[in-house]
Amino acid sequence: MQRFPVRHQHNPNVERTAPYGAAERSILNLGAFRAARDEIRSWPGYAPTPLVRLPGLAARIGLGEILYKDEGKRFGLGSFKALGGAYAVLCLLKEHVRAGPGGRSISSADLLAGRHRDRVRGVTVATATDGNHGRSVAWGARMFGCHSIIYLHEHVSATREAEIAALGAEIRRVKGSYDQSVIRCAEDARANGWFLVADTSLGGDGRVPSMVMQGYTVLIDEVLASLERPVSHVLLPGAVGGLAAAIVGQLWESLGADRPRIVAVEPTRADCISRSLAAGRPTAVPGDVNTFMACLAAAEVSPVAWQILGTGLDDALAIPDEAAMETMRLLADGTDGDPALVSGESGCAATAGLIAAAQDEDVRPALGLNAGSRVVVIGSEGATDAEAYRRVVGRSAEAVEKQAA
Repeated sequence: MQRFPVRHQHNPNVERTAPYGAAERSILNLGAFRAARDEIRSWPGYAPTPLVRLPGLAARIGLGEILYKDEGKRFGLGSFKALGGAYAVLCLLKEHVRAGPGGRSISSADLLAGRHRDRVRGVTVATATDGNHGRSVAWGARMFGCHSIIYLHEHVSATREAEIAALGAEIRRVKGSYDQSVIRCAEDARANGWFLVADTSLGGDGRVPSMVMQGYTVLIDEVLASLERPVSHVLLPGAVGGLAAAIVGQLWESLGADRPRIVAVEPTRADCISRSLAAGRPTAVPGDVNTFMACLAAAEVSPVAWQILGTGLDDALAIPDEAAMETMRLLADGTDGDPALVSGESGCAATAGLIAAAQDEDVRPALGLNAGSRVVVIGSEGATDAEAYRRVVGRSAEAVEKQAA
């Protein structure tokens, strides 16, 4: 198994015994989680995604157990992002209807049944995306009956653009990086009176990104419900930190100091969480952050996510693009009898980080990884860019799934 360099950053400000306080609960809390869970479970096609055991890989890298949360199965959209963007669209539409004549409280079932169609059809929601978040927002807009405009930066592939457009979204291209598309989308939303459904609070308040993150907590709730006994570590992809904050917040509030060690994995070229942990404050990555792990190409951590990550996240790892490519192939082939898994460029990041860390003589003990470790890795996406997947793995996602069956 090939070894790749990995850079480890421990959070010097983590307070594992600190209570989950009022400041954190104002962003993410169990009451709001239950509301998100109840709504999302009612959506057509909802089912918990699989938690897949990988005993062959665990044995190969000297760990007790690896459990892979396969978000490639989520709502047919291929990513955990389906939980967040669409849920935020729902929350905003519910507020919009409640603010209108009669002030009625509604649910997703009301909108799915076509009630209040006249009230919501004039609403436009907008967001900037590397791909998966925009797809979720577009899907939520179509499902609940409003219009969506999705901003894509110049590095987003034509395949991802086509998949978002197929959901009825209006596409707008922006020259430059993801962060530049975020700024442009926010400016246009303010100027036109659209609802901004951002997954980062850069350039705005944290209310809507908190809605997005609350939707993500459904993922870790499913993990907890599937576990027969506690795990020692959870590894997850980094990016702007929304998923990381959702998982840290849920586990911190639910389990306190007994929560597993939580580690974010990011590309070496887009290591904004690592830099922020080292500095003790949100710190941007200078220069070009374009990376093979396309949905993790973020230069800055979301300020609202940072309010939880700054003292709640344990560690961050930064890995090269080549580690992700190799891990896509490894998961597709299966290791020593493991089931074949379809994992995209960003979806494999947590697993790639775990493999690199477990094989590094310094990082392995620093993370407390050993033969007794039971690790959950969040496989955050499937083959959300079919062409990129085929190019790297050498066969289509459909062929890999056929092999698995």
